[in-house]
Amino acid sequence: MSQSYNRGTVEDFGRWREFTAGMWAWIFHKFTGWVLVGYLFTHIAVLSTSLGGAELYTNTLQGLEALLVVRFLEIGLLAVAVFHILNGIRLLMVDLGVGLEAQDKSFYLSLVLTGAIVVASVPTFLGGPLA
Repeated sequence: MSQSYNRGTVEDFGRWREFTAGMWAWIFHKFTGWVLVGYLFTHIAVLSTSLGGAELYTNTLQGLEALLVVRFLEIGLLAVAVFHILNGIRLLMVDLGVGLEAQDKSFYLSLVLTGAIVVASVPTFLGGPLA
């Protein structure tokens, strides 16, 4: 016999307003981790063009670098990677017992540092090919 459980507000999509910084940190960390795993497959696909010879690989890279959308995706990849790294360091410190009282502040700091690094890097990505 199956039982029905009252899940309360679990299905309420408005619950995100109640999330604390720790929950957002967890969500963002999981999301960025999955984005990095997805990027890994794209990276392997581009690298596999080198099996067709140096010319094919070079043409593939030059073709991708010429697309403006790819440059914006690279900026997004940088943001994802930087946040994942900084939040991972934050989690390591929390696991070691350092800064337990300031978890919210360290999460916000990781967001601010990610934003600063990405904004400072935008001219590099959108500046055009070097060669």
